[in-house]
Amino acid sequence: MNRYTGKAWDAHFLPRLSRKQVAELDKTDALVVLPVAAIEQHGPHLPVYTDTLINETMLTYAFEALPEGAPVWLIPALSYGKSTEHLGHPGTITLSATTLMAVVMDIAKSLKVSGFRKLAFYNTHGGNVDLLNMMAREIRIETGLAVYQVQFDRSVDPAVIPNEPTLDIHGGEVETSLVLASREHWVDMDEAPDEISSLPASPNLQFKNKAFAWVMNDLSASGICGNAQLATAALGEHLYERWGKAMAATLMELVRFDMTSLRSKGE
Repeated sequence: MNRYTGKAWDAHFLPRLSRKQVAELDKTDALVVLPVAAIEQHGPHLPVYTDTLINETMLTYAFEALPEGAPVWLIPALSYGKSTEHLGHPGTITLSATTLMAVVMDIAKSLKVSGFRKLAFYNTHGGNVDLLNMMAREIRIETGLAVYQVQFDRSVDPAVIPNEPTLDIHGGEVETSLVLASREHWVDMDEAPDEISSLPASPNLQFKNKAFAWVMNDLSASGICGNAQLATAALGEHLYERWGKAMAATLMELVRFDMTSLRSKGE
């Protein structure tokens, strides 16, 4: 599927509308999706645009699965994220935490002034997660917007990847497959590494629980964590289809969700 074609860009891309058209939108349940990604190294075989490319392509698939007329609006991706853990690797371009915090707040304030009530982050870079979790609440407090993190079932079909490695987290089989499905000629499979970091045995030092701070050089010599040699474009296409449909369902759930429903009905 080509980027910048399809429903996401032709029917739901907010910046393609005029000032008059934006003003006339029914914003009662309208959800604005802000993609957040990164420009950072992904080993010797993948482009530094990997996280943003995956983000844009996934949204293209997701918006194709939305029902007609869904009040979901896409704005341009923040391609630069907080990638300080990859500094020192050529091609990494990072914002500081304070800069990224200010940018997402300014975007949210602008959307509020335009009359929107709901904002969702769709993030494809792990280094942004903690910051966006914090900023979602700060934006809620500062602007009154309902702010969501777009999460969906990212499980991998065991029939497709029977033994998904625990640390296929950066530039490995999954990400390489997704880039192959998006822009195969951007990938140099002759350079694809196979490097999976060792997990601490102690339950007090679990990687997924963020029990210790790390930078990429702590985990990997090649700049990746995973086995990129196993990647295929077919797997990437399968994942875009599977995860895109799941994301579309999540977006529609957020459109229907009303924050006031959280309050107790009792006196």
